[in-house]
Amino acid sequence: MLCYMAIIAITSSSLKNARRYVEVMESTGAEVRVLIPDDYSGSCTSQLMRDVGGLLICGGPDIDPVLYGEEPDPDAGLVLNRALDDFELLILQYALDLDMPVLAICRGMQLLNVAFGGKLIQDLPNHRSEKVEGKWIPATHNIYIAPGAKTSPVIGMAGFFKVNSLHHQGLKEAQRAQRLMTTAYEVEDGLIEGLESPEHSWVIGLQCHPERQDEVPKMFNNLFLGLHERAEAFIDKSIS
Repeated sequence: MLCYMAIIAITSSSLKNARRYVEVMESTGAEVRVLIPDDYSGSCTSQLMRDVGGLLICGGPDIDPVLYGEEPDPDAGLVLNRALDDFELLILQYALDLDMPVLAICRGMQLLNVAFGGKLIQDLPNHRSEKVEGKWIPATHNIYIAPGAKTSPVIGMAGFFKVNSLHHQGLKEAQRAQRLMTTAYEVEDGLIEGLESPEHSWVIGLQCHPERQDEVPKMFNNLFLGLHERAEAFIDKSIS
């Protein structure tokens, strides 16, 4: 009897940027394939995603505001990588069309919103790391995850959580894509901290960085376990 192992595709700007995500996914027993824009040269999307059962879109540079109908704010301190934007949007759409499980983290959640027709706030104060005595310390804040979110049973509970904050872009309800559902928000300023697609079986976006495991509740590691389990089920279904 043949045994098929699901591969988790991780899109990233570089191998270095993907390192934490690779380590946490491999710790769940998953096989990982890192996809960076250079990989697309000479390959079609179906080739890049062959035998892939789940997609993880990780943090990284800012998303080009042109993609959501705005001009870049010269005062926002944007770091753009349009090749990555276009590449990830293509990979994400491929996964969505197949109803493949998707976990979108930080930039990934923002990309998810843009892919569904939403917008972003180009610059947010007080959400980045700060340098204290020569060391970078991430900002933290409290978020609330709704009981009705798919995220809640995956991590084990709903409610209030203290998490890291390592972003300077984001969104509120005014920027949210109408087809996506808000599942978590920051308690103090109402920024959206979680998005899910009601149209898909398992498409979860989080603004915080659960791959930085010492900066979030331990139960957040269940998101990566959940992605692995869903990917295995996706592959099993596709070959049955």
